[in-house]
Amino acid sequence: MLLEVSDLYVWFYKKREIIKAVNGVFFSLLPKETLGLVGESGCGKSITALSIMRLVPAPGEIIKGKIYFLNKNILELPSKEMQKLRGREISMIFQDPMTALNPVFTIGEQIEEVYRYHFGLSKKQARERSIEMLKKVGIPNAEDRINAYPHQLSGGMRQRVMIAMALATHPKLLIADEPTTALDVTIQAQVLELMLNLKKEMNMAILFISHDLTVVAQIAERIAVMYAGKIVEMAETVEIFRNPMHPYTEGLLEAIPRIEHVFEEKHRLKAINGEMVPISTGCAFAPRCGKKRSICLKQLPPLKKVSSNHWVYCWLYE
Repeated sequence: MLLEVSDLYVWFYKKREIIKAVNGVFFSLLPKETLGLVGESGCGKSITALSIMRLVPAPGEIIKGKIYFLNKNILELPSKEMQKLRGREISMIFQDPMTALNPVFTIGEQIEEVYRYHFGLSKKQARERSIEMLKKVGIPNAEDRINAYPHQLSGGMRQRVMIAMALATHPKLLIADEPTTALDVTIQAQVLELMLNLKKEMNMAILFISHDLTVVAQIAERIAVMYAGKIVEMAETVEIFRNPMHPYTEGLLEAIPRIEHVFEEKHRLKAINGEMVPISTGCAFAPRCGKKRSICLKQLPPLKKVSSNHWVYCWLYE
């Protein structure tokens, strides 16, 4: 097993309330595998990713849980050892490259820093490796573009630079936090294809985070559906689309626009009623669920193993 997250809790403390951003998350990831983590905004996907990197921002705190990477619990590693691991063995592509890249340094200086910090290369060696990496991610005229500042590049080019920085060290695990959200459909497809090709070339695993099931379906072998800080269903990608078990997963699938409905004037997309709100007891999705029972509002649902690779938290199957 490459990565194993179990019973992870991450809470944010405010003056008069506690926000339970991640509330008992569990999942695992095999070497060379791609797992898609999907759910609506605010469900805890990005905080889960930042927990793996040990970069949870204040006032957030990892309350409890275990995150094993190559059989080491990274939550127990000393800070210096974690710094060596972060960016070397585990890399992350952040959601917005414009805020993730430093605007006062050229993209070359920022990629070179990765090589110099993790491998101790000279400035000349780091620059040569950086140009090679920019070419690998499909940036034309890399010798000239390496001197450009982030604001001088398009959104798609900036995202390619982020991928180049993340993959410069040939990590075993890449965490991609909604890397295609701000891109148009054509560039989105190019970035996904690039990530798939580099994954095969570098033999790495990917944790791909998105709110878009159609995007995740193109890249992930398995999908974990997240709601209100918990994984509510997990299965192989084909199984999720063919046989969704949790009402929330069903709602996400029904909300996907379909080409056959484009010219139907009366057709409306099905939306999930209500909004995600914290509750003290029972299933977090119960207030929005059309299939809820009385027990759903009183007790947390049990974990049901539907098949060898399909799990769901729901009272409907007990």
